[in-house]
Amino acid sequence: MTASLLIVDDEELIRWSLSEHLGGAGFTVREAADGNQALQEISRDPPDVVLLDLKMPDMDGLEVLRRLAQQDTTIPVIVLTADGAVDSAVRATRLGARRYLTKPFELVEVESAVREVLDATRVATDIDGDLPVRGGFVGAAPSLDGVFATLDRLRDVDAPTVLLLGESGTGKDVLAHAIHAQGPRRDGPFLDIDCAALPAPLIESELFGHERGAFTDAKDRKRGLLEMAAGGTLFLDEIGELPLPLQAKLLRALESRSFRRVGGVQTITLDAAIITATNRDLADEVAQRRFREDLYFRLHVVPIRLPPLRERRTDIPSLVRFLLLRLGDRLDRRIRGVDEEAMRLLQVWTWSGNVRELRNVVERAAIFCTDDVIRPEHLPPELRYAAAEAAASVPGCPFVLPDEGVDLEAVDKGLLVQALERTQGNQSQAARLLGISRYALRYRMEKYDLKEER
Repeated sequence: MTASLLIVDDEELIRWSLSEHLGGAGFTVREAADGNQALQEISRDPPDVVLLDLKMPDMDGLEVLRRLAQQDTTIPVIVLTADGAVDSAVRATRLGARRYLTKPFELVEVESAVREVLDATRVATDIDGDLPVRGGFVGAAPSLDGVFATLDRLRDVDAPTVLLLGESGTGKDVLAHAIHAQGPRRDGPFLDIDCAALPAPLIESELFGHERGAFTDAKDRKRGLLEMAAGGTLFLDEIGELPLPLQAKLLRALESRSFRRVGGVQTITLDAAIITATNRDLADEVAQRRFREDLYFRLHVVPIRLPPLRERRTDIPSLVRFLLLRLGDRLDRRIRGVDEEAMRLLQVWTWSGNVRELRNVVERAAIFCTDDVIRPEHLPPELRYAAAEAAASVPGCPFVLPDEGVDLEAVDKGLLVQALERTQGNQSQAARLLGISRYALRYRMEKYDLKEER
């Protein structure tokens, strides 16, 4: 069924351009010129998604959101806001808006946001009771038990700092959203920043804000994310990339629960939960003097390690089904499933890019699939050949399976003990001997109750 959209904006040209583009993209589009007309349209025939301008005469977008909240409607709303009106967008998210886009925007950007919101809404319905979903994660592998146990302990707990550890693509952003959604600050904003994406001066301004005239281009006062996240959560992704001077400034803010804008003298209270994430081994970074030890200890209050996909291979069939459900609507076709041989290849692949890599592979396979079943020929050649070779012959394996079989856990523990003894307890060297990450080695040490000093 074609999704229906309601575009609410007092500017006729914007309504026309959005209607033309989104109508051409296959959506059924209606328009409303003000908030009152929008509420009437929603009451008469609820759309699948509302695109809502915030600044309108008589009744602005925030008031429309308040009234929709009073009606307890579940219609997803994407707000459209003028450049620089981030405060209004944050208030809109508190009132239930799913996304916000800043004008001027690209039409393809709007279309992408609409499809993402529709995907999330439809998947929540399609997978209900059908797939193992918990805390935003699809899967039930034993390696996730520790993640779920910590998530349960954090329910309704206002933890000041949480540190998410794990390789790229394991879902640290998903877990950050889940912690926020179940915490006491769930009604506040959830803001995020990638510390690796911006140069140091820009990161400082984004985090702490600045006063007018604080530097050459500071023509107006700017509120930082630490300030705008008040009452909610700030997610600092790739915290290991934060420059050392900013690490010191962040530590002072966390310790004193206060900070100042760049160039400012006013002390501002820090009223936000802080979730940080990194794919680096911060303990090694501290040893190499690339990360402050005092900040590491401050962030390490509630650490959660996310296992890589190779440690939760039993979840791959469920993840593939979940991804195919999402892709079905986007590609306007249904993929019934994956054949046995293709699934076997997916389960023996190394997945260095984790769930993110799996998503890309499944999307490629769905595009190249000529009927309704994904087969080996639809998978990328490098995966098909390498995985098939590994599954068939396990090249380089120095062990022969005895006829009577083995206790695989005993073998795993025995090799782990030998590696630690041979390296005199050096975890990094032991991990290299075993061909696993240090995170994986620590997980196994905890699993087998091996002491750190081994």
